[in-house]
Amino acid sequence: MSTGTYAPRPGAAPIGRMIAAQTALETRMLLRNGEQLLLTVIIPSLLLVLFSTVDVVDTGTEAAVDFLAPGVLALAVMSTAFTGQAIATGFERRYGVLKLLGASPLPRWALMTSKTLSVLVTEVLQVVLLTAIALALGWSPQGGPFSVLLLLVLGTAAFSGLGLLMAGTLRAEATLAAANLVFLLLLVGGGVIVPLDRFPDAARAVLELLPISALSEGLRDVLQHGAAMPWGQAGILAVWAVLGLGAAARFFRWE
Repeated sequence: MSTGTYAPRPGAAPIGRMIAAQTALETRMLLRNGEQLLLTVIIPSLLLVLFSTVDVVDTGTEAAVDFLAPGVLALAVMSTAFTGQAIATGFERRYGVLKLLGASPLPRWALMTSKTLSVLVTEVLQVVLLTAIALALGWSPQGGPFSVLLLLVLGTAAFSGLGLLMAGTLRAEATLAAANLVFLLLLVGGGVIVPLDRFPDAARAVLELLPISALSEGLRDVLQHGAAMPWGQAGILAVWAVLGLGAAARFFRWE
């Protein structure tokens, strides 16, 4: 009997269909997770509203939202691409989910692609929500959308690489603690809420090289000051993306 007589036809689905199905699954799992929603939606939204309406931090601008909105957009990218992805992938690795998926017809590179696409879908929802909140608070964005898009993509690549590197090398519990700690430290010292010029010169020189600082300052240059492409910050993000993704590909352990 030929294989053509079976319905459905045996064999793996086309690679594009497998990636799309896995991406949809990853996105649904992410949006249904309460901790993930707290990191990706609730915390950035609350920070934007709180610090835009209450005079807690001197941002050096007449409208605090003009300074805060780009930084919170950068924080949203970090919360999804780094913190959320690191924690979720770390526990999937611990419980053997990645090992089982690695034995399925879905190639491992396609699984990583699906996770990245899921992050991008979530970020689109975050950007739409945070932009709507910021506009309601009186935000007046400047600059061009292409520069913003390129910075967000580079930031996503940089944070994804670092998140996958952490999830693929540390134990799940260590990943959970480290990812949340890094999130809190970069929230304070990454130019998201507190301007970098409030730090000592020596500390500022180091902080400016961090991916969160490069992303927040780059977005601020475009959206607040109307600059063209901030190539310095884009270059920093590109270097982090290459190093992070390269290290993740080299050292990621599936078991």
